[in-house]
Amino acid sequence: MIPTHKALKKAKELSLDLVEIAPNAKPPVCRIVDYGKYKYEQSKQKKSEKPKKREKEVKFRVNIGEHDYNIKLMHAEDFLSHGFKVRIQLQFRGRQMAHKDLGFELMQKVKEDLSTMANVDLEPKLNNRNILMMVSPFPKEKQVRKFRKEDEEYDIDETEAAHQEHEDEDPHDEDDHVDASDEDATSEEAASD
Repeated sequence: MIPTHKALKKAKELSLDLVEIAPNAKPPVCRIVDYGKYKYEQSKQKKSEKPKKREKEVKFRVNIGEHDYNIKLMHAEDFLSHGFKVRIQLQFRGRQMAHKDLGFELMQKVKEDLSTMANVDLEPKLNNRNILMMVSPFPKEKQVRKFRKEDEEYDIDETEAAHQEHEDEDPHDEDDHVDASDEDATSEEAASD
């Protein structure tokens, strides 16, 4: 701790500035720095402190299995319990677009299953080949889980990683693509009949 007049004198000797860092502290905290450089670093630090995106996404397909459905809803509950908004997206592929009603039925089921955890911000809406729905979490004290036990421990980072891994390895992708050799065998069988 140095008296103010001595700190100013030392700053002038070093060709620097005496900058007040914490004015509300008792006694106020000051530093001897280059003021221009100090302001530049402050602005740089503010830019790097972008707010984290408080939104997660869970993707479904029309022909999702019961176990996959439960896992995805458990992940959605985990995200909601940590205060994230959740965007629920149902993707159609190829001829599935002819059965949009099945997609809306599935989204209605998701909406009902998450009704104890979240409020629907955006009702299910068709957007090109997707149906989108947005939900935001209830306050913690009003949330009631269906897909994970209350006392069961989990790590949100692990949940996010598992969810991402599950999204990347979509097992239903194989069902959508028919192998050319299978088509040839089917057409040969039909021709021989």
